[in-house]
Amino acid sequence: MNNRNDRLGLGWLGSVAVLLALVALWWVASNAGWVSRVFLPTPQATFASLLEGLNLSSGNDGNGELLAFTQATIGRMVEGWLLASLFGVLLGAAIGVSPAVRAWVQPTLEFIRPLPASALLPLAISIFGLNPGMVLFVVAFGAMWPVLLATVHGFSAVEPRLSEVARCLQMSRTAYIWKMGLPNAMPDILAGMRLALTIALIVAVVGEMIASQSGLGQAILLAARAFRASDLFAGIVLLGLIGFVSNALLAFAEKRLLRWQQP
Repeated sequence: MNNRNDRLGLGWLGSVAVLLALVALWWVASNAGWVSRVFLPTPQATFASLLEGLNLSSGNDGNGELLAFTQATIGRMVEGWLLASLFGVLLGAAIGVSPAVRAWVQPTLEFIRPLPASALLPLAISIFGLNPGMVLFVVAFGAMWPVLLATVHGFSAVEPRLSEVARCLQMSRTAYIWKMGLPNAMPDILAGMRLALTIALIVAVVGEMIASQSGLGQAILLAARAFRASDLFAGIVLLGLIGFVSNALLAFAEKRLLRWQQP
């Protein structure tokens, strides 16, 4: 246990060291004029824009727009991810428990799965129009596939002897899914949900840029067009923080939910 904790501590120290080295390189490149500040602001300017946008500046004179944009993006990401997780698990369970259905549906899934969700934005705009519901649909569609495919894999990988036991016990299909299939598929489902959350964030930002919806995507695009480099980098830093925190929360939840697998 001590060796494991030591390795984890060294891993965290290494990660922090790499992050600090990148920030130091950024500071040197911007302050030394290696890259024009029109395109690469200093870390100080980015941090100041971040505080002002989140209305956290010392004089409380920030505009708070970045906070509102962040809330809109997070809300869109979480809503799309929840819808994707719900439909991905339901459809994946229905497909995964039946070899016949898998044989019929798998080619279609493999055909649709590689399609980038952002490529469907023009089609979604023509169907739903430029509105938040359209972006939510595209986010949910793009994020559904990792959950769906992971659920199909998890249910299809159930030990065959468990299926025989279920038949001997005359378990209903619902009982089999809930008591045998779902616990076996849970590691795959949670891994798919973590990947889906990252995709939901990416598609939400792209959708905000293309469909002109309020959010960090729109804020970053407007900052780039106005050559407000510090505001642009502040938005990028926020996106990185959102991705990091959301992944850490899901990793913690996954560890708690899968405690029964640990020796």
